[in-house]
Amino acid sequence: MTDKPEHPRIILILGDQLSPDLHALMEADRDKDVIVMAEVATEATYVAHHKKKIALIFSAMRHFAAELQAQGWQISYTRYGDGDNTGSLKGEVARAITHHDAQGVVVTEPGEYRLKAEMDGWADDLGVAVQVLEDTRFMCPHADFQSWAKGRKQLRMEYFYRDMRRKTGLLMQGDQPEGGQWNFDAENRKPAKGDLFMPQPLRVAPDQITSDVLDLVEAEFADNFGTLRPFWSAVTRDDALKALEAFVDQALPCFGDYQDAMLEGEPFLYHSVLSAYINAGLLNPLEVCRRVERAYYDGHAPLNAAEGFIRQIIGWREYVRGVYWLKMPGYTDENFFEASRDLPWFYWTGDTDMACMAAAITQTRDEAYAHHIQRLMVTGNFAMLAGVDPHAVHEWYLAVYFDAYEWVEAPNVIGMSQFADGGLLASKPYAASGNYINKMSDYCGACRYDVKKKTGDGACPFNALYWDFLIRNEKKLRQNPRLGQVFHTWDRMGDDKKDAYRASASAFLETL
Repeated sequence: MTDKPEHPRIILILGDQLSPDLHALMEADRDKDVIVMAEVATEATYVAHHKKKIALIFSAMRHFAAELQAQGWQISYTRYGDGDNTGSLKGEVARAITHHDAQGVVVTEPGEYRLKAEMDGWADDLGVAVQVLEDTRFMCPHADFQSWAKGRKQLRMEYFYRDMRRKTGLLMQGDQPEGGQWNFDAENRKPAKGDLFMPQPLRVAPDQITSDVLDLVEAEFADNFGTLRPFWSAVTRDDALKALEAFVDQALPCFGDYQDAMLEGEPFLYHSVLSAYINAGLLNPLEVCRRVERAYYDGHAPLNAAEGFIRQIIGWREYVRGVYWLKMPGYTDENFFEASRDLPWFYWTGDTDMACMAAAITQTRDEAYAHHIQRLMVTGNFAMLAGVDPHAVHEWYLAVYFDAYEWVEAPNVIGMSQFADGGLLASKPYAASGNYINKMSDYCGACRYDVKKKTGDGACPFNALYWDFLIRNEKKLRQNPRLGQVFHTWDRMGDDKKDAYRASASAFLETL
């Protein structure tokens, strides 16, 4: 029997790796190694994160460190305001190496390219071996996604999703999908009415650790976007699991039907609001899917709800992560339409007469959350129609949502929302006039703009912007097979009507 090495290793755990089954923890020696966690300026300020996101991550990190310490791990934890805080992860790792006379560093691969690129130089900079382990919390390793994507000009999620269903066995009967079809999305597009029972996500009262973090964020990040209090997010795995159970029990049965709906004053509807907990590591994505699958087999939730939810995780979430690592660096600079307009200031204030935009942005300000249709078909749709620089849109989404990390946010914005990658992800731009928003929400009823009016003073801006966007980018879009009928409609319009659309769009854009 050989003796264990005398010198410990530094086991670095990042703020979105708060998982008991983290690969680096599984490889660590509790008797020798030192866990390093640090709240550093480089991570807290590379974009102006929403106050609630900073609070969630810092509090969850402190709770996770306390749990590990109670389990017997040696913890080196640096708080944001500590006097000897170097302000960077590399600086804190270097301090820990010196203090503990460590022989090496072990870390699970970070989710963001910028951090992975930095860590690739750490061995030379720090003078010790640096081992970067695969993040096994994801179900599709990089090599598997690269193999799937090889030779494909377009990367369609639906085909990837079917492979992931087969791989995980979720909602499968042998080699066939439960219910005889892979996707029940056609059943999941019902508008909601305000008289429906609306469950609320689990709300957790801040404990002393969280209260201390809230005070810190209030003092150190006062100018950041967003409302900090009230703060009710789960910050421990135990509470995140309770939030999962609350969703399954109260909201999952109606999740499928109304997942695309939007209602004034109802920010959550039947959505799980679990993405921030999954992305930070408090919940494992596969365990969440298995819990939802069990609800279906127990007769608690219909198949369209269970399938729709599981598709968002093993399909879309895994897929966009694969695209991100396949296409970085450079993916966040894609700009297929060569859009250059600055992001309108009302994205930071919500101060606009467009009721749908005001609702989505003020909700984002207050909750650090908006569901996927608000992001895609309201704020994202408007930015694309108006010709906003997609990189500016990307930076806004990365800053304002509490579940936003670049690996998941960038493909959603650059590829899906803005079509800035020219169709790698989406088969057509997700462009829509005011009619779509009116169909799926109650926003238009009290809006200053008339959604049924197409052009002129008082007309819904989305209506003219929709046609202006298509014709402005006609050379790049007319041959798209999914837009043939749309351009045929334009071709049949009279010149006066065409001129009215373009003039109304131009007049509105001048006001931005």
